[in-house]
Amino acid sequence: MSQQAELEVGGKVYQLPVVVGTENEHAIDISKLRDESGLITLDDGYSNTGSCSSAIAFIDGEKGVLRYRGIPIEELAEKSTFIETAYLLIYGHLPTSQELRRFSELLTQNEMLHEDMKFHFEGFPPNAHPMAILSSMINAASCFHPRLMEGYQPRNFELQSARLISKVRTIAAFSYRKSRGLPIVYPKPVYKYTANFLHMMFSEPYQDYDLKPEVVRALDLIFLLHADHEQNCSTSTVRMIASSRANLFACAAGGVCALWGPLHGGANQAVIEMLEQIHREGDDGSKFIADAKDKKSGKRLMGFGHRVYKNYDPRAKIIKEQCDRILHLLRSDDPLLAIAKKLEEAAMHDEYFIERKLYPNVDFYSGIIMRAIGIPIEMFTVIFAIGRMPGWIANYKEIMDEPNSRIYRPRQVYVGPREQHYVAITQRDT
Repeated sequence: MSQQAELEVGGKVYQLPVVVGTENEHAIDISKLRDESGLITLDDGYSNTGSCSSAIAFIDGEKGVLRYRGIPIEELAEKSTFIETAYLLIYGHLPTSQELRRFSELLTQNEMLHEDMKFHFEGFPPNAHPMAILSSMINAASCFHPRLMEGYQPRNFELQSARLISKVRTIAAFSYRKSRGLPIVYPKPVYKYTANFLHMMFSEPYQDYDLKPEVVRALDLIFLLHADHEQNCSTSTVRMIASSRANLFACAAGGVCALWGPLHGGANQAVIEMLEQIHREGDDGSKFIADAKDKKSGKRLMGFGHRVYKNYDPRAKIIKEQCDRILHLLRSDDPLLAIAKKLEEAAMHDEYFIERKLYPNVDFYSGIIMRAIGIPIEMFTVIFAIGRMPGWIANYKEIMDEPNSRIYRPRQVYVGPREQHYVAITQRDT
């Protein structure tokens, strides 16, 4: 027998079904509440509202659990790659060798941009932020594929999703080269996904970038760990746009814009900015740590703690090991990295941070890795967007495959003026 919740308002009782997820999550279904009672619920920021049912990712913030399609993130990080994980997220199962080969071939076939798109890049000022270019160019790319405008077609979806995943890294690399006044470097079919991105970012026309396997693996892992994370701001934005039946590229462009916000995708950038500030002030991190414990100081440790994870961020455990390997390999003398290690040490052993569970999160380590391998700070959120693309595509597909899905239309509680009447301008001037 299904469970029921009861809501009593003004002496009248309303029966509300209780929905139970596969991980024993319980939710009260209020989808018919307004029809039956005239009432809506108010949940500013949606932090207590389930906007959908989804089979893509699962988080248990209390236990520090993240799974993609049921598979623990730890297993995927150890045994999988970003592209194999992308396939898992989008199609719901790990690919066979034939499926993975076909998907990889589609990525290679679609890695180039239409040559006319180069003129679009030329229209941006030299100091244009790469995220602005990325969102604009994803939309522009859709114009070169008219079938996208025909709406969601399952028979064409594999090609369209591969196009988007492949082209987004080419657009991102071109955006970086444009921002630095550097010549465009085209992708090479012989390179795999992440290696090709690094090639396009850092090679020169006269010399290819030295693709160290450890560096390629570290960036691939960053992509993989960011591939999906339930209904965050950008993913729920993609789902909302998709509910209107907009095309895949338009939805992804909207996701990029949402991710651009400093409260969402800017966390790893904020880590580096914090380290730069500490260095400018001549501090090795000791004074900043003391200030962070003092609420009156206004200083905050960026990259520590997480809104969802009340325990250790499972992605941070994974990427910390990769971070240590990269720093050992590159032997960077960057003073910011020394400060970062001191902050990490304090957070792991200082009772103040341990009691509050302010452990380093994935943004702390990913920011350090990207800086160590030479990715500039303005590209950090772009890297996040490339990684999150499979999750956005998976959520888009989930919306499109649901036969009963409706356009998203949140309600509101109006708190503005009550009815008033138009006043002529001659009376307003007196």
